Order: sequence, then C-alpha cells, then structure tokens
Amino acid sequence: MSRSSVGAMLALLVGLTFAVPAWSAEPLRLEGKIALGDVAGRIDHLGYDPAHQRLFVAELGNNSVGIIDLKAGRVAGRLSGLHQPQGLAWHPGSETLYVANAGDGSVRLYQSYGDSDVLQPAATIALGDDADDVRLDTRRDRIVVGYGKGSLAVIDPASRRKTADIPLLAHPESFQFDEQSQRIFANVPNARQVAVVDLGQGKQISGFDLGGARSNFPMAVDAEAHRMLVVTRSPARLIALATDTGKLLANVETCGDSDDLFVDPRRRQVYVSCGEGMVEVFGQRPDGYQSIGRVQTASGARTALFVTDRDRLYVAVRAGGGEPAAIWIFRPVP
Repeated sequence: MSRSSVGAMLALLVGLTFAVPAWSAEPLRLEGKIALGDVAGRIDHLGYDPAHQRLFVAELGNNSVGIIDLKAGRVAGRLSGLHQPQGLAWHPGSETLYVANAGDGSVRLYQSYGDSDVLQPAATIALGDDADDVRLDTRRDRIVVGYGKGSLAVIDPASRRKTADIPLLAHPESFQFDEQSQRIFANVPNARQVAVVDLGQGKQISGFDLGGARSNFPMAVDAEAHRMLVVTRSPARLIALATDTGKLLANVETCGDSDDLFVDPRRRQVYVSCGEGMVEVFGQRPDGYQSIGRVQTASGARTALFVTDRDRLYVAVRAGGGEPAAIWIFRPVP
C-alpha cells in the first residue's frame, strides 16, 4: 500500500473516531426546580445514591445535608448538626453516606439499616482540618478524602478507619481517578499544578503544569478520550491534558468562578458550572473543544452534578433575590 493510501486510511479512522455530533442550539433545557426549603448560605457539592434515586446536597452555610427523592421530586429529609459540609460520597455496599466537614475536619458517616431508607449516624472519622472532596474508589472499595494543608486520606469502609495518608504539596481541591484507578489526579491550586499520585506506591510521583493558569478547582476525567479536564479561574480556561503524559491538548476560554465540570460521553459534551451565573456547554472536536452554548442559572451557583443514569444535570442554587434555595434540573438536548 502506498504512503498516500496509508495516510488517507488513517485520516478516515481519525474522522470516524472523532466524528463531531450534530450539537443542539439549545444544549440544556431547564426541566424543573426542587425547592430545598429554609436553607440559607452557600451550597457545596452534591452526591448520588443510584439504588434509591436520592440526591444529597451539602448545605454548607446551613450546616446540613439535604436528601432529595428524585422520583418524587421533593426533599425527603435532612441531616443536621454538621460543620460546614463539603464533599459527599455514597458507598452502595454498606448503604453509607460519607460527609466531609470543613469546619471540624471530620468525616461523618450515615447508614441505612435493614429495609429503611432513613439515614442514621454511624461513625465519625477525625482527620484534623478542612475535610473537603470525597471520592469512592470502586475498584479497591475504599474512600479517599482530601483534607488539611495537603493530604489524601484513604478510608477502609469495612473497618471505618483511616488506613493511609498520601502527602501533597498543598490542600487538594477536586481530584479524580484515572481510567484504571491506578492513579489519582488532584488539583492543588496553591502549588499551581495537578498532582499525580500512584496509589500502589502511596505517594505523589509527578505533577502536571498548567502553563501559568491559576486557581484550578474543578476537574473531570474523560476515560474514553484519555483526557483530564481542568478549569482554572485565573484566567477562566478549560484545559485538557493527556492522562498518560500530561501533554496539553486544549486550552479554551470559559465562564468565570467555576467549581464543577462533567463529561457527557454519550454526546461528547462537557458541562462547566460557574458562579458567574451560567452553565457553559462545550462539544469535543478532533482539535479540542468548542463552546456550543451558555445556559443561565443564578449568581453563585457554582456546584452541580451530572447523573448519567438519569441523563440530567443538577445545579445547586443558593437562596437569593426572594427565591428559596433549590436544585435546578437541566435536561440535555437532544
């Protein structure tokens, strides 16, 4: 086969792999709102229980966690007496919700017993300071929590004890597992890098540079494309890096004051939720990402959760302007 024929075949394969879908002019449509009731102050991250179709809301300024029944579209309960809850993770095997508290550095555990859906206090794990993001390592069945001046705590859900500490250069914000859960990528804004942690060695092995961009808080991993996505606030940019090498693949402008982003693999889209008062939607292209629309939310609505099995984006909106705090529900189009 001639060189020109080989080149043409490769070009065809690339085109098939990165075929650009027909993106909608209205990429997200507001489907409804679920009022949270008398909830004041900042709202942080959201968690999800797929078996019971429940959404958990870290009501940081209210020192509580709201429990939403998504099937009924209403608040089903509330966990109170917390200390600035931030990260949330549901452990299906033990029917336990893990709640990280910035105020006292603890992780509170709430468990369902028997056939009851009611969550009861089950344990408290003291980490020391500023417990923040929480992730479930499904392959190894463990919980990982970012906290303090620079650590990732590893928690065994069977014993409910911290089994390891992985030091970082500064406090970690959002972190994600790679495609095989062999490594953790962690945003470390004060170190101006993405830390790369080898879980087998239990230590940071390298760091990915962001080319001078700062305040890297949200992160997502696109397993199919082998890309890590980071949004920085200064300047406001969506940055894509290769998960194997850290090579820069894209760097485009996005909305300001972002705290969450998510990959929609079905549509090859990315959702960036911003405190500026919008969600920006990007489409994946062979050469990077293209903004295909901005959907208005509310000022300060930085946190969200895209639930793939419900095909919905949930955005946390704090109380303001005479409107109560609520979860806004967006349906991707088409």
